[in-house]
Amino acid sequence: MPQATQTDYPVHELITKRWSPVGFATRNVSTSDLCSLFEAARWAASSFNEQPWNFLIATKDNEEEFTKALSCLVEANQVWAQAASALVFCGTSLLFGRNNKPNSAALHDLGLAVGNLSLEATARGLSVHQMIGILPDRALELYSVPDNFQIVTALAIGYATDPANLPESLRQRDEAPRRRKRLTDFVFSGKWGQTARMVQG
Repeated sequence: MPQATQTDYPVHELITKRWSPVGFATRNVSTSDLCSLFEAARWAASSFNEQPWNFLIATKDNEEEFTKALSCLVEANQVWAQAASALVFCGTSLLFGRNNKPNSAALHDLGLAVGNLSLEATARGLSVHQMIGILPDRALELYSVPDNFQIVTALAIGYATDPANLPESLRQRDEAPRRRKRLTDFVFSGKWGQTARMVQG
């Protein structure tokens, strides 16, 4: 685990404990736990309650499907993600189902759903590593994804392993402290780029 997260203002402990490791243990995540993660995603807020998200999952106990999913990751991510218990591709409809018009909130809403999923995982002692390093065109083809749907990211889900069990290159990543911008860098007021007084301390 990385060093304890130090926040500038108090937040819920699930937020400080959430972590995206590259080292996963060989222990499989139960079906019931995985279903609860998707249940958490189900209850995320979305524009017009559209719930535009979709998830494609492959679990380690189905070797053929897991290998298929792994092949849709860039090579650098395949190296460590192969140890995860499950791989999930996160997609979204680009159109509103109710009128077939473009849904400009689709990516935002998918992010909310994955955020819910990640915090539920943390509450269950699980870890989720989100990846942009995927081969979306390959995923679209292999999974016969319909037009107007976009595969955006992938998730590796499992139990984090002790970084001491990892090769040096991966161990350094998992032992590095979590870093974030200060609120003064991104909370503005009055005009863009002008830091809000409330966060100036």
